[in-house]
Amino acid sequence: MTPNGASAIGTTVPEEVAFQQEVPKGEPILEVRDLVKHFPLTKGILFRRQVGAVKAVDGVSFDLMQGETLGIVGESGCGKSTLAKVLMNLEPATGGSVRYKGEEISRLSGAGLKAVRRNIQMVFQDPYTSLNPRMTVGDIIGEPYEIHPEVAPKGDRRKAVQDLLDVVGLNPEYINRYPHQFSGGQRQRIGIARGLALKPEIIICDEPVSALDVSVQAQVINLLEQLQSDFELSYMFIAHDLSIVRHISDRVGVMYLGKIVEIGTDLEIYDHATHPYTQALLSAVPVPDPAARADRDRIVLVGDVPSPANPPSGCRFRTRCWKAQPKCAEEVPALMAREWLRELAAHDSACHFAAEREVDLEK
Repeated sequence: MTPNGASAIGTTVPEEVAFQQEVPKGEPILEVRDLVKHFPLTKGILFRRQVGAVKAVDGVSFDLMQGETLGIVGESGCGKSTLAKVLMNLEPATGGSVRYKGEEISRLSGAGLKAVRRNIQMVFQDPYTSLNPRMTVGDIIGEPYEIHPEVAPKGDRRKAVQDLLDVVGLNPEYINRYPHQFSGGQRQRIGIARGLALKPEIIICDEPVSALDVSVQAQVINLLEQLQSDFELSYMFIAHDLSIVRHISDRVGVMYLGKIVEIGTDLEIYDHATHPYTQALLSAVPVPDPAARADRDRIVLVGDVPSPANPPSGCRFRTRCWKAQPKCAEEVPALMAREWLRELAAHDSACHFAAEREVDLEK
């Protein structure tokens, strides 16, 4: 970038000037407000008409701070991956706002969107399908340089790719190999190296370890933590495994049926959860000690997850909640700290009757 905002290839992109501003550690770098993504349901063959919508993401709000890891958890189908795709503009938002460094990015296209994607990258869930099997590792990791040639001049790209392989713990001499010649953990490291190529500030990790063995999961998680420290990255980390999310995250958001139902620090969520759904999730975490497992007080939810095309009125969790009252069907609970909660329990929770769980210690 030149001082007047002109890129090395001669194109002036006003948005890029704002995107180069530094954000102090602990300040919001990504601000999401009332984000909505609905997928239309249509009927008919010749004359198709919309008869409804799948409300995959329905009013999500949160801040991602500079240098922090925000974990997003929830059962399958709650909208976690759709949220990631909308933030990356891989799926256009139906409504709401996404602001990066104070600039609205949810409706950008062309040069503006290109500038955003240089600073916000994504590591995909499946290391077997997210890499092109017909391209070498060097071509896969170096492809971002073809789109953003100002980052690495053509003569320096091979060296830049080899440096990235070394950073993620792979032999730089693997540059001419193909994806099928690597294990799952190595492929995910290649995906991480590709995400780092443009020196982004935010990386969205969409279940990056769910397809890996437990021992390999630990290696990838440790790698992500080391890279965050070395490159001052901010992560949004999506996962099912609550123990992994607690290990890597500074704050945790819990999603249910397209909405965030509770958000707070890892200590607030794991040790002082106030939303019934979060408490049910935590009670299902596997316990390695057989004696402790026998004494645990497990919450078993009844009923199926409602359809996102026709969610319940009021609180979406009320059809499976043991605390449900008539008020829950009539009024949507706000994501806020309730006045009767104290200390670590006083964090944002979307429940009319938010309270810490009372465990029967005599059981």
